[in-house]
Amino acid sequence: MTIKKIPLKTELRQLLRRYPDTASMDVLIPDMLGFLKGKRIRARDFDKVCNEPFCFCAGAVMLTSLGEVVSGIPYGGGDGDPDVPCTIVPGSLAPIPWSKRPAAQALFRMFEKDGSPFFADPRAVVERATAPLRTMGLKIVMATELEFYLLDAKADKPTARTARIAGIGRPQPGPQVYRLEDLDDVQPFLNDVYDICEVQNIPADATISEYAPGQFEINLLHVDDPVLACDHAVLLKRVVKAVARKHGFVACFMAKPFAEDSGSGLHIHMSLVDKHGKNYFSHGKDSMASPPFSARLRYAVGGLLKTMAEATALFAPNANSYRRLLPENFAPVDTNWGVNHRSVAVRVPLSDSKNLRIEHRVAGADANPYLVTAAIAAGIHYGLKNKCDPGRMIEEGERVLLKTRIPDRWDAAIDKFSRSKVLPEYLGERYCKYYAINRRTECRAFHNTISPLDFDWYLRSV
Repeated sequence: MTIKKIPLKTELRQLLRRYPDTASMDVLIPDMLGFLKGKRIRARDFDKVCNEPFCFCAGAVMLTSLGEVVSGIPYGGGDGDPDVPCTIVPGSLAPIPWSKRPAAQALFRMFEKDGSPFFADPRAVVERATAPLRTMGLKIVMATELEFYLLDAKADKPTARTARIAGIGRPQPGPQVYRLEDLDDVQPFLNDVYDICEVQNIPADATISEYAPGQFEINLLHVDDPVLACDHAVLLKRVVKAVARKHGFVACFMAKPFAEDSGSGLHIHMSLVDKHGKNYFSHGKDSMASPPFSARLRYAVGGLLKTMAEATALFAPNANSYRRLLPENFAPVDTNWGVNHRSVAVRVPLSDSKNLRIEHRVAGADANPYLVTAAIAAGIHYGLKNKCDPGRMIEEGERVLLKTRIPDRWDAAIDKFSRSKVLPEYLGERYCKYYAINRRTECRAFHNTISPLDFDWYLRSV
């Protein structure tokens, strides 16, 4: 999708001129966990929905991962589950090529009754969190990298799609990272992903075979609008899942689907540009011998490290998220940083002064990109404002001695988030309060569930 300044009625007319048989439209909004919720409307309602505010259940963006309302959070069963006004996001209308019958989709956003953005709409959370940087005259330029597994849809249990050795037929052993043959094996799937992304204006870029059988990464191009970058991420997930079904796969964005294999991350690349179009992190001089960053990048990193523990509940929102946060797994567990080093939480990739940026590597692929982006923007601004010292940089090639300073248990992460003094200033006190209630409710339900492991470990011996 793109940012369009033409009227929505014109955008709709252009869509229907190109796809005149469009019979339905999915109107979508990301919820607290980044899941797309919404409704499907018929062709007779296209004009009305695109040209007038419509109503939708406000509580839809504050449900658990099972779609349950949570006691203690408004806009649920206790207060009559009220609606709020909504409007379609300009530039988000697009066809759905995988639909068996011609269909379209569009994102929408929610508003309070006074016309201000609804506090729990993730797009509004990003706007609120990035406002202090905009006030400084700074523009965020960012992109996301999403890792995922392709699973065999016909298997009796979750099984990663594994390449077969030609002429033998046995599974290829080893992680086989960066092998182009693995991309060749799923080329029809990738072709469809790229074709649909082009039709839907999702700027999908390079694809990598990642560090496990059946694991891949698709990168998105940088854009100068953080909300739009998050839109791209959730819509890319939707495309990947739909195309995977068509090709007999299941696309898995869990943070750690297999204990013995690599976890999947959501990496955020972010830079700041000042009002003159200059990279705010750069000292303006290129050098291959030393990174071209200024003290401002150090302060930004310092803020990210300072707020990292309290923001972990956003970066790792689910029970499975914490199975990824293990030492020696290319997943950060420490509040560290460095240049050209993939074992750190905040990495400064090799780049020239114009493209200098931060890569935030903590979030899992299951995280909500809007909330991750909001937390990163908050940390960067906090660091710049308070001139936070990030401490010693991990040098390129250095062996990292890890200390677990990022919460590696769900309860602990929620506790730190609940006590945060920084994040509520950026994301909103109400939002942080209800996010903590939501995640704690699900955490308790998960840990109160009796699993087969309980019997395997304790039935005979206790």
